[in-house]
Amino acid sequence: MALPKELLEQLTPEQEKEVQDFAQFLIEKKGRVKGKKVGQSWAGAMRKYRDQYTSLELQKKALEWRGD
Repeated sequence: MALPKELLEQLTPEQEKEVQDFAQFLIEKKGRVKGKKVGQSWAGAMRKYRDQYTSLELQKKALEWRGD
């Protein structure tokens, strides 16, 4: 299904470019290969610290340990 010519004629050059970019994005998105699902092997990794730290403190500690 093509866009009606009447619609295209109403677009500014900037809007035409935007439509073209969006169409290209949709084409590329359709062709993308889906990767592996995100694993959650990390879940519960900080369990041993639950009695030592609040969740906020733990968040800060995790950033320290990662070097961020």
